[in-house]
Amino acid sequence: MELDVASVTPVINRLKRAQGQLAAVTRMLEEGSDCKDVVTQLSAVSKALDRAGFAIIATGMEQCLAGGDGAMDKKDLEKLFLSLA
Repeated sequence: MELDVASVTPVINRLKRAQGQLAAVTRMLEEGSDCKDVVTQLSAVSKALDRAGFAIIATGMEQCLAGGDGAMDKKDLEKLFLSLA
C-alpha cells in the first residue's frame, strides 16, 4: 500500500525533527555531555520515532477503511502496529 504524500507530510516533518534530535545526541556524546541530558534527549528521539510510526499506521488504516488500492487486511495492519510495540 502506498501512502498519500499529502497525508504523511506531518510525519515527514516529525522525522526530520527526530533526525536533528538524533544528531544532537551524537554531538552530545562526542562532547562528553552529562549522561542524564543524553538519555533525556535520546528518549525524545525514541518517542518522536514511535509517534511517526503510529501516525503512518493510522494513515494506512484510514486509507484501508476508505478501500483504496493496495489496501492491507486487518492482520497485516495489526502486524505493523505490533512491530512498534
